[in-house]
Amino acid sequence: MLFTAPKQLDRKELEVIDKIDELRKSLKYAISTPARWHGVLRRATLARNIRHSNSIEGINVTKDDAMAAVENQEPTDASRGDWQATTGYRDAMTYVLQLASDPHFSYDESLIRSLHFMITQHDLTKHPGRWRPGMIFVRDEKKQTTVYEGPDADLVPSLMHELVQELNESSKMPVKVRAAMAHLNLVMIHPFSDGNGRMARCLQTLVLAREQFIEPPFCSIEEYLGRFTQEYYDVLGDVGRGSWHPENNCKPWIRFNLVAHYRQGMWLMQRIRMTQRVWDELECVLNSNRLPSRAIAALTDAAFGYRVRNSSYSSVAEISEQVGNQDLKALAKAGLLVASGETRGRYYVASPSVKDVYRKHYEPKSYEDPFVQMDLPLIDTTSLS
Repeated sequence: MLFTAPKQLDRKELEVIDKIDELRKSLKYAISTPARWHGVLRRATLARNIRHSNSIEGINVTKDDAMAAVENQEPTDASRGDWQATTGYRDAMTYVLQLASDPHFSYDESLIRSLHFMITQHDLTKHPGRWRPGMIFVRDEKKQTTVYEGPDADLVPSLMHELVQELNESSKMPVKVRAAMAHLNLVMIHPFSDGNGRMARCLQTLVLAREQFIEPPFCSIEEYLGRFTQEYYDVLGDVGRGSWHPENNCKPWIRFNLVAHYRQGMWLMQRIRMTQRVWDELECVLNSNRLPSRAIAALTDAAFGYRVRNSSYSSVAEISEQVGNQDLKALAKAGLLVASGETRGRYYVASPSVKDVYRKHYEPKSYEDPFVQMDLPLIDTTSLS
């Protein structure tokens, strides 16, 4: 027996799902209309997903190193362990994006174990790709208490088989609910020695991506979960109640996920507007300074607070590093970028005038709660912007 969603959602939940679907239609239209800035938005979105999902487990890298992982570049600040975990999760998520449109796809235990291997392969003591060999306990280190005990290890293979069967069955349940339940069941089964949270979030994104309604990086709620980590843990604790009890009420978890989808959708719409406006204005700046139009992606990245390195700029612009170096020096000479560091360690950041363009078009994140009666606290997320 697994955790199961209610057979029927209540009126308010259905109304919120309708709101989310309207948002998703707007998102789909915005990113399906050809525009040169889509690549910038897509890379930044995938980097946020990876960074925030890992941050939940205490794996912290800078936004620049998260972007470096997406671009297959070397990190500048990350520790060896954090970087290995980040690139492992990147590999798993890249595979998920590839599977989203696979016409021959089906869920099976080997797929889940393979994704787990990608995520945890840097630490063989965690048995990557293998079901855990014994009991497992989840501890709250702040409180120094055990908050959850997973089901007996002998039950894991049969429970995971049941989960896979359920994922392969057709269902009239909204995909956002199905994906949330896949996440909940995997994290409650806790089938691995480590990496269960990352694996559960990865599986949730896969279920959402398989719907093929919107481009895969834009369907994930991992950034939201990373920004609301304590609330995420709290609702899992409320539903799990300390040990394997699949008969428990899942409604709080479903509602939490619906709020996440709604707010994440609102954030994406805000970023789409910001990216388009910043891009358009910076394109005019390049033209007025008679600088190459290919530099627009680097300048937009800088406006959004990323460091620009020649290796990544040259790769994205599909030019040689020699030409890339010339472009970046020209942008700095024009007062659009500011150089820092020497030779191979050199990078560029936005100049005050480019930062002003970003501030001009900045929109603060919306924390509107689609469930009026719910009171989810707002938190300071500036450290993970």
